[in-house]
Amino acid sequence: MVQTWDLNPRRWVRALRRSPVKVVFPSGHVVERKPGPGKQPRKAAAEAGPHEQRLKQPLQVPPSQTPSTWEESGLRYDKALPGDKRLSSVMTIVKSRPFREKQGKILLEGRRLIADALKAGAVPKVFFFSRLDYIKELPVDKLKGVSLIKVKFEDIKDWSDLVTPQGIMGIFAKPDHVKMTYPETQLRHSLPLLLICDNLRDPGNLGTILRSAAGAGCSKVLLTKGCVDAWEPKVLRAGMGAHFQVPIINNLDWETVPNYLPTDTRVYVADNCGLYAQARRSDKASDHGWVCDRQLLKGHKYEEEVDLETEASKGWLPELEVQSYDLDWTEAPAAVVIGGETHGVSLESLQLAENTGGKRLLIPVVPCVDSLNSAMAASILLFEGKRQLRVRGEHWSRDRSYH
Repeated sequence: MVQTWDLNPRRWVRALRRSPVKVVFPSGHVVERKPGPGKQPRKAAAEAGPHEQRLKQPLQVPPSQTPSTWEESGLRYDKALPGDKRLSSVMTIVKSRPFREKQGKILLEGRRLIADALKAGAVPKVFFFSRLDYIKELPVDKLKGVSLIKVKFEDIKDWSDLVTPQGIMGIFAKPDHVKMTYPETQLRHSLPLLLICDNLRDPGNLGTILRSAAGAGCSKVLLTKGCVDAWEPKVLRAGMGAHFQVPIINNLDWETVPNYLPTDTRVYVADNCGLYAQARRSDKASDHGWVCDRQLLKGHKYEEEVDLETEASKGWLPELEVQSYDLDWTEAPAAVVIGGETHGVSLESLQLAENTGGKRLLIPVVPCVDSLNSAMAASILLFEGKRQLRVRGEHWSRDRSYH
């Protein structure tokens, strides 16, 4: 009689390789499996001394010293399937100013800008990314409760405004300057110098101006109605993180601007067409290098008309003294108004300058040159104000040391 298990020897060889405790053959015969060399039964291990057990146990690191990884934090992400409309629907909102203001959301693109926003306390809502490594670079504690969606790089490229997309986009709640945490270094170097943007409509110019304001140490930046949205993607890209280094207050009426100015602040206006009244009174106005363009005067919608043929003004301009930009104008807290290149500054800004005892600041340029770029003019005035404040501080320190 031939046993069936003899016909399939390989099957039983594989079973024996798995080191079973017992082997039961078809005939009912049971073979006990003996422990191999160097191994001992569980009872023998339990009876071994505690010193021997400690030597055999692997070295364990205390939980408090174990670094927390992205996976251990319990974060999860979704992978967008073909036809997923979440990215396109969100992009439609954040790329339109009315939808942005209604939903209270902004778009940040790029790892550096997103890192700056998180560091300043901006609240993220959704992250779209093409590689998991981009998300792992961000602080884990800032990602709790945030929707993480992995999409194809081609989808990000379709919606990106960058020439070379970085593979990550973040949807944030619109930052509130009161709740933001600005860099300690920035706060320590803050100066009694403010910037007021009036009718600035070019995104690139505004972003560059915000970057200069942060670099000069402005305490805050005010944007009146009529300016381009400070949180537009093009402005954010040109600002290079300045939005999270200096407080920005957006969409203000001129009636409320004085509420954001420190006590005794004087408002100074950089305005080439505003010099029209001064230029017509002085034959040497062109010697200062500032010549007003009549075409730009047509862009000013003041209540009273100007007779361009006779160059006669009918009192539509406040009386403001003209001062060279390099003369001292920082003896009191100062606010500088920068107007747009198309429409210039508004009548309200001139009236505010007159009410606060301010002046027009003149940057001399070569005759026949219309005017400077708004961003360039702002940079010159802000850093000149910074220089004057530094010199004033040095004189104060020197006088104090003499006494």
